[in-house]
Amino acid sequence: MNSFQNAFFSFLTMSVLFAGCLSVDVFEKNISFKTQEWASANKAVIPFEITDTASLYNVYIVFRHTNSYNYNNLWLKWSVQQPGIAPITNQFNLPLANNEQGWLGSGMDDIYEHRILVQPRTSFGRTGAYTVTMEQIMRQDPLQHVLNIGLRMEKIK
Repeated sequence: MNSFQNAFFSFLTMSVLFAGCLSVDVFEKNISFKTQEWASANKAVIPFEITDTASLYNVYIVFRHTNSYNYNNLWLKWSVQQPGIAPITNQFNLPLANNEQGWLGSGMDDIYEHRILVQPRTSFGRTGAYTVTMEQIMRQDPLQHVLNIGLRMEKIK
């Protein structure tokens, strides 16, 4: 094997070993906005399946934007459709930046990602198909410099 192949296999082995030390990611799905704008009529719909009702989960909203995003926050309407139950709707004011620290998420070049915990230690009472629908409810419509919005759920060990 050449040095590139050795380095690649070493990296792959270390990645697998390191991943075993982290919490188990149950689910992550992101919806991309190709034109870097999110219109309020363009709802992000994310279906997922729950098979384990005994475990607890941390539920995050994942939001990516460019450095040109004009606001310190994101107002979001969130709806969860559960099996056999009417949808539950909430609104979130998600902090993205402050005057002391700037952007609160992690950044690379001019792209920032925020993983914001919105439902800690969540249990799901029913197995089956769930759907989360997210809609931006900011004053600017469409909301500019938005790359994607997503849902991440991690099983708590």
